[in-house]
Amino acid sequence: MKRKMNLLFLSFFCVLLAMAAPGELKEKLQTLSGVSAIETLKTELYPEKYLVRVTQEVDPLGKQAGTFKQRVVLCHIGFDRPTVLVTEGYGGAYALRETYQEELSKLMNANVIFVEYRYFLESKPDPLNWDYLTAENSAYDLHRITELFKQIYTGKWISTGISKGGQTTTLYRAYFPDDVDFSVPYVAPLNRGVEDGRHEIFLEKVGTKAERKKIRDFQLEILKNRDELMPLFEAYVKEKGYQFRVPTEEIYDYSVLEYPFALWQWGTSVNTIPALDSDKETLFKHWMEISDPSYFSIGQDTEPFNVQAARELGYYGYDTKPFEKYLSIKSSQGYLNRIMLPDELKDKVEFRPELYQKVYNFLKDNDPKMIFIYGEIDPWSATRVPIFKGKKNEQVYIQPRGSHRARISNMPDDMKEKIMRQINEWLAE
Repeated sequence: MKRKMNLLFLSFFCVLLAMAAPGELKEKLQTLSGVSAIETLKTELYPEKYLVRVTQEVDPLGKQAGTFKQRVVLCHIGFDRPTVLVTEGYGGAYALRETYQEELSKLMNANVIFVEYRYFLESKPDPLNWDYLTAENSAYDLHRITELFKQIYTGKWISTGISKGGQTTTLYRAYFPDDVDFSVPYVAPLNRGVEDGRHEIFLEKVGTKAERKKIRDFQLEILKNRDELMPLFEAYVKEKGYQFRVPTEEIYDYSVLEYPFALWQWGTSVNTIPALDSDKETLFKHWMEISDPSYFSIGQDTEPFNVQAARELGYYGYDTKPFEKYLSIKSSQGYLNRIMLPDELKDKVEFRPELYQKVYNFLKDNDPKMIFIYGEIDPWSATRVPIFKGKKNEQVYIQPRGSHRARISNMPDDMKEKIMRQINEWLAE
């Protein structure tokens, strides 16, 4: 009963905030330099919600490459509430949904400033010069937006993001350590190479021996029955309209190699793997559910990520040794650049280790207020941030048997309690 009363009070409080000064927030937004195209959005969870465009420099340092409009979504609770800066790593269309709510905003009753990453969806420069798609430039995007919206929200600021968004949260702190009060990156890798090497080792140890054997046996079954399954694969690709930069025969191999990473990443139970003597349609359907070849196709919205992965964010490789007898490819080395980069960048992108070193040194030499959330069986945890001795503020939590979906809300109770206690202490400072 007490919980219900608290919820009723919270709802009533939010309504009062919305009614207190109608139009006040929109008026404030209109005064911000570079903010335009203010659009009211429907929401089921916030008193007010707006879509705005922020004018950004394509080259924040040189300022000779023109500007672009960056899509930002504002979810408003109150001017006196904390503000969560969501450092999205990809496109931001999902934040437009009426039901969108970021976890920290819910836990802290906080405002949300959601920032779509440059070069994705509606935040693309024109012309699209790939030279300016860098982590440093994205950090400057966030810095400008933080400075702008701090004119409206003067309380505590918290940055957060998931996966590549978590990477963005971390690198943003490395470039601008004092912009926010603390950060909560979720499942954020820190890779040190295009094919880092630690993911393959992780997949050899994750889960139980029986689980790993079941996965490998399924992969082998798909490869051994290539002649029977290839017609299904080709028909599926044609139906979906996928196009690739290499022959479909090779994509068949890569979809098999990707299978264990994809299965573990999203926490899919090995019990969903069909018996090996199942009919070929059943085997094929499960394979496509886990490792759809669209991942390797041309024209995906994630293409800017592939560019960054090849240039500075890093990625993972594949262990081909157990399958050499059945593969059409001789090696998977260099697959990201060969298969997944835009044609104009093929063989033109070299990995720069400086970003990895900058973030690593920032975490080693400082003690930022950051809570990192990971999942135990998520292959991206293979390249999680290092845990340095003697740190008080930087904290790493790993959800037992957790996947890429690891969040504070689904952590074990004892971990959740520790995390929330720390967050509340930082909010109270």
